[in-house]
Amino acid sequence: MTAQLIDGVQLSKHIRAEVTQRAAALTSAGKQPGLVVILVGENPASQVYVRNKVKACEDCGIYSVLEKHPAELSEAALLERISALNADPKINGILVQLPLPAHIDTHKVLEAIALEKDVDGFHIHNAGLLMTGQPLFRPCTPYGVMKMLEAISYPVRGAHAVIVGASNIVGKPQAMLLLQAGATVTICNSKTRDLGLHTRMADILVVATGKRNLVTAEMVKPGAVVIDVGMNRDDAGKLCGDVDFAGAKEVAGYITPVPGGVGPMTITMLLVNTIEAAERTL
Repeated sequence: MTAQLIDGVQLSKHIRAEVTQRAAALTSAGKQPGLVVILVGENPASQVYVRNKVKACEDCGIYSVLEKHPAELSEAALLERISALNADPKINGILVQLPLPAHIDTHKVLEAIALEKDVDGFHIHNAGLLMTGQPLFRPCTPYGVMKMLEAISYPVRGAHAVIVGASNIVGKPQAMLLLQAGATVTICNSKTRDLGLHTRMADILVVATGKRNLVTAEMVKPGAVVIDVGMNRDDAGKLCGDVDFAGAKEVAGYITPVPGGVGPMTITMLLVNTIEAAERTL
């Protein structure tokens, strides 16, 4: 058996077409949605990510600004800039690209963003709303994963979902969204004993660790849906995920490729969150 690919590029195109229509309607009503992306420092991967986010906004009719700041920017100056953006009615979403330089308190920065502009869904208040089943914004990557499951009409209710990785950005919010959809959820981490014992029980396996080929074919339940959130590079410098794709695709029922899987969906759901933020201001 060879798994069916869940094509994040094609699904993103479909969702972005809807975003474009919603953005045009908002603009006609005198409220063009606006997003500011803040980059502090010269992290090469971050620079690629923010360029892709800004381009996606422009393609869909969302006003976007990329603010680049030197790595030496003080925490106080960054907080002051966020305060000004919070008060700017043209801006519906504020995204601070992570990681930040070590001298800046990431939690303090994320919690300085106005709740109604926290389109990444990282503010502690928005995390709490997600926990209680009433999210204002769903974090973009887990939101994208749920859209992928929806696209293949997968019956999440009653399924056993196993998440490998317990970060605040992916693992924990992913667990909350799957729980709310009716799945039974197991969360694994770097200290989990006999990881394969858990992954082999997964109907839905979401892997988000940043460790290349952590999950191999023999760790996948036959017919499972495998969602690879990882973004690494192999020995030849090519992008790859946390799952041994070549092996796992011969066991899984569905699988996401890297690149072209979860990555495009993450940016797409950022656009959706920005549109939702703008629509709430009407």
